[in-house]
Amino acid sequence: MNTRTMSEFKGFYAGKRVLVTGHTGFKGSWLSLWLQMLGAQVQGFALDPDTTPCHWNLLNLSGIEDVRGDLRDADALRDAILKFQPELVFHLAAQPLVRYSYRHPVETFATNITGLVNLLETCRICPSIRVLVNATTDKVYAEPQGHANDEGKGYRESDPLGGHDPYSTSKACAEMISDCYRKSFFSAANLRIATARAGNVIGGGDWADDRLVPDLIRAATNSQPLQIRNPGAIRPWQHVLEPLSGYLRLAQLLWDHDHYAAAWNFGPGRISEITVQTLGEQLKRYWPALHIETESAAAHTSIAQHPHEAKVLRLDSGAAQQQLGWQPIWNITETLAHTAHWYQAFYERNELQTRSNIHAYTETARNHGLDWARHAG
Repeated sequence: MNTRTMSEFKGFYAGKRVLVTGHTGFKGSWLSLWLQMLGAQVQGFALDPDTTPCHWNLLNLSGIEDVRGDLRDADALRDAILKFQPELVFHLAAQPLVRYSYRHPVETFATNITGLVNLLETCRICPSIRVLVNATTDKVYAEPQGHANDEGKGYRESDPLGGHDPYSTSKACAEMISDCYRKSFFSAANLRIATARAGNVIGGGDWADDRLVPDLIRAATNSQPLQIRNPGAIRPWQHVLEPLSGYLRLAQLLWDHDHYAAAWNFGPGRISEITVQTLGEQLKRYWPALHIETESAAAHTSIAQHPHEAKVLRLDSGAAQQQLGWQPIWNITETLAHTAHWYQAFYERNELQTRSNIHAYTETARNHGLDWARHAG
């Protein structure tokens, strides 16, 4: 195992105290490991993992302060943060599932809205915090009539916010709340807050319900085909490391410049936008055990079974590319290959490729000439 300290991001994270909310989740566990590899002192605040297996538990990281708590418990959250005195905060904790939000709207709004307010209120009284990156979603945008996003125009950060389901609505509210605190409280406190909009991330270590890749993996390991809903839905698929590199780059620049205290899109290029059915078919090329079936028309008659989901989600990430020096690194072929190989290594050889994926991704970024990927010094 390679445990060397990475020096990317100009060595910015070495020795920094960093809080990651939602560290036991899919994206949070990848980010916590990457921060540790960059030399940061990391504290996590999250609920217990809700899947078995669980990426966070498999990583078995030592040296990270693992605090279990609920964002809705303002006292517990405040106590943990004030004790740790973080300098940077990455807020990833959320109820992140669209279909779950239809079944549990109160929990979704309480976690994603009240939980955020509890965090921001604690940040107001914690003088050590200088940067906060709030990860929202690509689903915060108001869906245009007639699916205008089909025409090739990606959503820009200045487009209207909205939401159809409880999850997307709660995250649109989170964007507005973040902007409110930025304008009302944080400018005077020298605390810079930015929001990061990304979605449909894939990669090894995700076992959440109602997500395509984890559902495929579960079906494959049970030697069963997966019946997919909305096979023609187009999504901007990207490896989990893509938005995380954006979050890390954004926080690095926010440290010294309040110009970056804004909303940012982190999405893949158009070449990585494929249908749900195509993704399943291409993953099968790398792992033949995966099988998909399209659900029959009769299965789509129940709105309760298949509530509304946007047909097309496409982001314009031009601002991040031009102003942050960020860009997607792995194309859809590389993304699917790394994802399939991660699960194959886990199920067939009991190996974790998370660290090697981070090193491979960073090396690719370095070969592309990205500033953040250069070694410090």
